[in-house]
Amino acid sequence: MMSFLTYTPDGPRRPRPLRWLKGHLKTPPLSPAARREAGFLLRMLQEGFTLAMPHSRPLPSLGPRCHELRIRDAGGSWRVIYRIDDDAIVIAEVFRKTTMAIPAHGLRTCRQRFADLDGGGS
Repeated sequence: MMSFLTYTPDGPRRPRPLRWLKGHLKTPPLSPAARREAGFLLRMLQEGFTLAMPHSRPLPSLGPRCHELRIRDAGGSWRVIYRIDDDAIVIAEVFRKTTMAIPAHGLRTCRQRFADLDGGGS
């Protein structure tokens, strides 16, 4: 059970849509409980809430407004790399967490996808 004390509202606003970069990302093999948790946390983001640890961690090295959503599952930990834009929650990558650090190739992929979205990609 998650506590609403972990979240702070940014203020009333219309729910932002989710925008998945690079076509459709494959759905990770999450358990039903982990899938519900991920859906709940993404919905909170859409509603304008700011998530904090342990559910979300900022990634300033990736760029402004970038974060990792942290989903625990019986089969391992999963990460959803996202950015909070004014008009959408932009999801760049979903992957299974296997080490303490985010893989360098995963960060490069996310940077490139955000750059392409912003019109600065090569």
